[in-house]
Amino acid sequence: MMRYEHRANQAIRKNDLVQVICGREMGKTGKVMRIQTDRERVFVEKVNMVKKHQRSNAQNRQGGIVEKEASLHLSNVMLVCSKCNRPVRIRFKADKEGESQRLCVKCGETIEKKKGVS
Repeated sequence: MMRYEHRANQAIRKNDLVQVICGREMGKTGKVMRIQTDRERVFVEKVNMVKKHQRSNAQNRQGGIVEKEASLHLSNVMLVCSKCNRPVRIRFKADKEGESQRLCVKCGETIEKKKGVS
C-alpha cells in the first residue's frame, strides 16, 4: 500500500491568531504555539487543555497533575483576519518579487509576507 505525503498547510503558521470552528472548544481564539505538519496538528495557547499526571524529575521537582495544551487538527481552526476581526479563509497570491503572500478572502488584506522578505 502506497502512503501519500500531505502538503504542509501554509495558511496557518506559528504566532498566528486562530479560532476553533468545531468541537468542544468551538468559538475560542488563541495564538498558535506549535505546528506538527507531518500529523496535520496545531497547538493553540490556552485551548484544548488536558490534565497530565507527571512524575517528578530534574525540571519539575514536585510531580503531580499538570495542565497542558493538547493538539487540534488543522481543519478545525481558521485564521483570524486583523482587519475583519473574524475567522476567514486564506488565498495565496504572488507579489511583484514573486514571493507568495497570504490574503484574506473577505477583505483582500495582506496577512503577512513570507519569512525572509523584509
